[in-house]
Amino acid sequence: MSIMKAMKHTADLKDGHILTFPTLNVTAGLLKMADKTVDRGPWTGCAVMFLQSLCPGVNLLSLFKDREQGKFIVFKVIKLTLIDSAGGLDGYEILKFHDADPFLGVEVKFEDVAACQQFLESYSSGAVRQSLSQHAFRLLTLPQEFTVETQLKASTHILDLYLDQLDLCLQHIHLSQPERLRDEEIDHLEEQLARGSARQEECPVPSNCFKFQNKVFEDRMLTAGDVQSFSNGVGRQWKHVGRALGKSCRALKCLAIDNLAYEYEREGLYEQAYQLLSRFIQAEGRAAKLSRLVKALEDCKLTNLAENILEIQP
Repeated sequence: MSIMKAMKHTADLKDGHILTFPTLNVTAGLLKMADKTVDRGPWTGCAVMFLQSLCPGVNLLSLFKDREQGKFIVFKVIKLTLIDSAGGLDGYEILKFHDADPFLGVEVKFEDVAACQQFLESYSSGAVRQSLSQHAFRLLTLPQEFTVETQLKASTHILDLYLDQLDLCLQHIHLSQPERLRDEEIDHLEEQLARGSARQEECPVPSNCFKFQNKVFEDRMLTAGDVQSFSNGVGRQWKHVGRALGKSCRALKCLAIDNLAYEYEREGLYEQAYQLLSRFIQAEGRAAKLSRLVKALEDCKLTNLAENILEIQP
């Protein structure tokens, strides 16, 4: 028998309210939550995301507990991941970190059903783990790719078991109301992060430079070596990079990229990528800058290739 069929149709809750747990029609519950009128107040809910590093020598819980700088970096990794996965800065807040050895627990209060749903969709697709891995690899300056195990819970419900039923996950999160205000420790970390952002804004990057991974690099025209490094490393992702470059280059609109793929199909991926970047340089001339390629690689989550082109040592 499925989980949905086994669930009771009704359950008595506090204040004399009765909630109906839909078995066949979950749309009504979603509409009610989207209207933000459940319990006559704003839509809120709570979930705890448990994290464990699978990277040898990296223990997220120990980093957060034992070192002041490590605590801030772990917080920043998680904050940036939430910004990526929940669609920005609004609609949620981190309430507390939990010691759930070997896991680090992150308790999140959601204040907007749309932000919660977007987070769930990102979590279900694996985008949350990918974002965590990328931010941790960059901010912890790790010598190898960072991998992480995750588990998402709302009260006693393990939401990983219901990820194919996001509406049910939303209900569990909504019924798991936060029992505490945000910890003072989180307030301190938020202020520290805001001060760091303000300092970055106070130090503008010179016009002949660009920023990558919080480091400033001198901008320049793309070279033959750049083209070769790109062609060797980009593989099947060359089309995605081409579309990212095409946002500011008329010569690389979608039809042009498809034509390149067809024309050089027999020559293989290296030649397709080589012709792509060559066409970009030919069309843009002196404006075919290294910063534009690095930005396109970042947009396509190809930071390792950008590091290789910039000759950043691990």
